[in-house]
Amino acid sequence: MGISMLTQGKRNEHGIALLLVLWMLIILIGIIGVFALIATTERQQGKLLARTVQARYAAEGGVDVATMRLSNTDPLLQWVPDNRVYKYTVDKTQIEIRAVDESGKVDINVADADVINALLISVGVDALEAQNITSAIMDWRDPDNLLTLPGGAEDPQYISAKRPYGAKDGAFQTISELQQVLGMTPELFAKLKPLITIYSGLNRPNPSFAPPEVLAALGLQAPQIAQLLAQREAWQPGMPVFTLPDGNPLATGGTGTYSISSLAIEPDGSRAEITATLRVGANGNFGQLYTPLAWRVGNND
Repeated sequence: MGISMLTQGKRNEHGIALLLVLWMLIILIGIIGVFALIATTERQQGKLLARTVQARYAAEGGVDVATMRLSNTDPLLQWVPDNRVYKYTVDKTQIEIRAVDESGKVDINVADADVINALLISVGVDALEAQNITSAIMDWRDPDNLLTLPGGAEDPQYISAKRPYGAKDGAFQTISELQQVLGMTPELFAKLKPLITIYSGLNRPNPSFAPPEVLAALGLQAPQIAQLLAQREAWQPGMPVFTLPDGNPLATGGTGTYSISSLAIEPDGSRAEITATLRVGANGNFGQLYTPLAWRVGNND
């Protein structure tokens, strides 16, 4: 009987040991599974990061290509900066580029009041409100504290509106600064943003590159705008230039200041977009092809 109990005890010990071994195997398999999952995830993240970096460099390359084409002295190779899309492919990466000449926008630092007022009306602002906002813009950028009438805004008006920062009495440093002007709303600024600039230095925009709203602000009627846009869209480098409604010939690019959007799309759908404002020409720093004035990676905010 003692021998039987001893045998039974050894069997129990063997069973416990077997259970422990099985539990250890389960734990080890779980650990291995976790490490495998982590390794797979990190490998996928690494591939995604590599593709994103590749797309970003492709987008940067698109900006360089655009500046070279815009400044090309051969009219057959020169790109037209009127927001038309240029596409090409590099190693299966698709690149889409748009270029817009800043001279076709309204410069909020130097534009005449009548142009700013007409631009506001062209985007849907009623006449009275447009006049008030125009006067507020004049008061923001001029160096004095004299109220522009009707509807201007100097420091007392900002304080009354619980905006203690007051009128700047200086030039706009960015177009986003326009949002601080009394009377400006986020919705209105969103409409104006693609139509305004601080880089052209022109009191009246160049109609060769102006969008429809700016053309309307310059006094063109709807049939004239439609005809100009159709002619501009159909025009290609090498074709004879046509005459604009103001009697001047169509400008076709060259050195100047441009907003460039470069979007790179990888075969797997990874994307990178660069939006830059550049002064293109031979006067770049250290012999560069362009001088960057603004540079943003990613979508517009």
